[in-house]
Amino acid sequence: MKRLWFPILMGVVGVAVLLALGIWQVQRMTWKGGVLADIEARIGAAPVALPQAPDPEADRYLPVDIEGAFTGDRLRVLTSLGDLGPGYRIVEGFDTARGARIMVDRGFVRQGDEDRLDSGAPAGGRVIGNLHWPQEVDGWTPEPEGNLWFARDVDAMAAALGTEPVLVVAAEVTADVQGVLTAVPIATGDIANNHLEYAITWFSLAVVWAGMSIYLVARARRMPKEDT
Repeated sequence: MKRLWFPILMGVVGVAVLLALGIWQVQRMTWKGGVLADIEARIGAAPVALPQAPDPEADRYLPVDIEGAFTGDRLRVLTSLGDLGPGYRIVEGFDTARGARIMVDRGFVRQGDEDRLDSGAPAGGRVIGNLHWPQEVDGWTPEPEGNLWFARDVDAMAAALGTEPVLVVAAEVTADVQGVLTAVPIATGDIANNHLEYAITWFSLAVVWAGMSIYLVARARRMPKEDT
């Protein structure tokens, strides 16, 4: 009987731990769903005027409606977009009618088409979009090469363009620009919510652990008979 205690104990403890991890992921999934719903509500709200001093936390995803002129100073962020293939996000300085100089993520342009962007006088117009401070930079992000960047780093880009550390991701731009840009507005689809997959993994492991434990207990129970 003593030889049964160890596999039983390991089975109960292992299944309990794996079930707890699965339940935790279900709770995280519910929490993340609430966060995404809140973000969607913020993104879809009516646009307002640009705040005097936008806050990276309180004003993240805030819809804004701004008027002014693009400066003509641009940075390219290497990326790819669905069926369009590789290309760049175009981040450009923008002088607002209220006197602030900020950045606008104007959208995506395919590789080879960036030279078709307007390069003459700064384009004036209206931008409707959302304030955003992307968290795309990590220890593996290469350093920028001239005006070619590999992630959107608001502070560093602002220093390079001579603007405030404020980025508006455009959903709509009304200006004298060519039709080579594809707007890439903020959407919750870009925010991962993989907790259901994680929960299924932990629950599946709990089932496997329970099966293995039952097998070991059954084998241990047969061992005395096999020794006689």
